[in-house]
Amino acid sequence: MTKPFALALHGGAGVNPGRDYAEVEAHLRTLVEAGKKRLAAGASALDAVEWAVAELEASGLYVAGRGAAPNKDGVVEFDASIMDGAAMRAGAVCAIQDVVSPVKAARAVMDKTPHVLLAGAGATHFAHDHGLELIENAAQYFRMPIGVQQADIDAEAAELSHGTVGAVACDERGRLAAATSTGGTFGKRPGRVGDTPIPGIGTWADGQMAGSCTGIGEYFILAGGAGDVAARMRYAGLALEPACHAMLKTVARLGGDGGIIAMSADAVPAFAWNSHGLKRAAAGALFPTLVGIT
Repeated sequence: MTKPFALALHGGAGVNPGRDYAEVEAHLRTLVEAGKKRLAAGASALDAVEWAVAELEASGLYVAGRGAAPNKDGVVEFDASIMDGAAMRAGAVCAIQDVVSPVKAARAVMDKTPHVLLAGAGATHFAHDHGLELIENAAQYFRMPIGVQQADIDAEAAELSHGTVGAVACDERGRLAAATSTGGTFGKRPGRVGDTPIPGIGTWADGQMAGSCTGIGEYFILAGGAGDVAARMRYAGLALEPACHAMLKTVARLGGDGGIIAMSADAVPAFAWNSHGLKRAAAGALFPTLVGIT
């Protein structure tokens, strides 16, 4: 007997007031409804989140993949991770360069190595060696994400300008998975790594929940991120949404902001944020399609 299935997406926490996000909302709706069809046709949660995040990266609408901004040295460095909750496996890359889809590189680390995380030049060489699609012409490839202006990228307070994409899913066999990808904060110091590529922080999936975080990564690392949500559920008996809000209270207390999307084993999504909005969408067997920005 098949179980209810669902997919939830985010295009990053933080919305700039007065800027038009209609294209983002339309893209998230189209993408999440296409992902729902994939799950209905029997796709695994793991394949669904990898596909969805790769599409978010390729769009250039968000601060990830094609929409990523260069660091202070003018180089684009990506972070990404993916986790299979059913098998308790994960793969991740950080400070990787040149790849079209960092989340696909993270999946390759999980599937083709005994490791969980590859970093910097090692991650880039791995992508080259395994035939992952590479960025041929950076000047033509990258684009400005929706809602972002050059002044945001030039800002001295780089931590105020950030973005991440992510997906969580539950498939018809009740399996959970999560994936997250980012270009990091604008104008970041070379080699800076946030929460996104750290399984247990930016991304987590197990038998009871899957989560993907977005925001100022340093504070999510200190607060425990998505893994903290899972721990609050497991050890304190909190339901999914209250556990998400509790983790974000810690982020806020430390001085950070952002959000999280999460999915329960019952295929019910949860969204929480303490920033100016969260670009989000969800579709599943048990509820109508949801798309929101603020």
